[in-house]
Amino acid sequence: MGFMGYRRPDGRVGIRNHVLILPSCACGSETARVVASQVRGAVNIVFNTGCSDVAANTELSQRVLTGFACHPNVYGVVVIGLGCETVGHAQLRERIESRCGKPVASFGIQEEGGTLRTMAKAVRAARDLAAQAAQAPREECDLSEIVLGIECGGSDATSGIASNPAVGNLSDRLVDLGATTMMSESIEWIGGEHVLAKRAATPAIHNQIIEVCRRYEEHLRAAGQDCRAGQPTPGNKAGGLSTLDEKSLGCIRKGGTRPIVEVLGQGERPTRRGAVVMDTAGYDIASVTAMVAGGCNLIAFTTGRGTPTGNAIAPVLKITANRHTATCMEDNMDVDLSAIIDGTLTIEDAGALLLGRVEETCRGRLTKAEAYGFSDLAVDHVCRYV
Repeated sequence: MGFMGYRRPDGRVGIRNHVLILPSCACGSETARVVASQVRGAVNIVFNTGCSDVAANTELSQRVLTGFACHPNVYGVVVIGLGCETVGHAQLRERIESRCGKPVASFGIQEEGGTLRTMAKAVRAARDLAAQAAQAPREECDLSEIVLGIECGGSDATSGIASNPAVGNLSDRLVDLGATTMMSESIEWIGGEHVLAKRAATPAIHNQIIEVCRRYEEHLRAAGQDCRAGQPTPGNKAGGLSTLDEKSLGCIRKGGTRPIVEVLGQGERPTRRGAVVMDTAGYDIASVTAMVAGGCNLIAFTTGRGTPTGNAIAPVLKITANRHTATCMEDNMDVDLSAIIDGTLTIEDAGALLLGRVEETCRGRLTKAEAYGFSDLAVDHVCRYV
């Protein structure tokens, strides 16, 4: 099973060929947005931080930004900074060049003399990169080379009993083919972490999974907080999920059954193929952000109540098993698995259907959020624990 992909200098394979206009801080985001709008093939992100922060959060911001720039779906990068942020555009450019060897240019708004002058230079640089990207050769690639991010949001009762198990079957299929699948949202392991940890490939990984959850709850208690105050969400409860434990047991099903071979921090790149987990926030947009920074080529996103969310760099494939949502939010949903609830579609067949859709997406089929140009992003600050 294969597709025509883009081989990057670091050996990874991209399923898209974007030119990324990347702000180094929030103050560069609007300029980056306008630059991207002027260049066909360019995408931008709106970054919500990058300055006036503690060291641990600055490090995470740099990890996320570098992860975006070095993402295999990205051909080249134009960095736009302000000039007085914690890590300047030139420093970020040098970090990108050293990490992945991609073509990259950078500009500072204060240095260039304002927004208009910066945009003029950045648009020229982006157009040059877009012209180069258009000539980038494709080569036959195997599905074993992709990294699939697995996410859920707006979950309801249908998520845990239908769409999540179907994506779990998809995950198992991809791992058996030699690919990598990544599940995150560690707050939504709580109550089911012992079940998830049983899948660990080694005792050390088992203990890591348990420790991630223990540390998170301990941190919140030290701050006088309880994660169950925000989980499940009001929408989850309205959809039939009564407790965090219940939500977690449904959530972890989307990770499949294969051995977990690695536990990653936010935005970290997997070093092993197979099923991996990433310690992220429970907020779905922040979780997707972290997984894309870690190199996920695309995201399989299950939802019961529905969501329009998308990502500028990686396609987000929206999957629901709620018939009302599939009909009412048809313009946002990519795959309708409500036949599982009806009893006319098995989990096994649904996994095969999803594998086919993943392959089509790798071959260029746009997801609905991708066709709209949606780009949602949130960086979860790590002051919760380091």
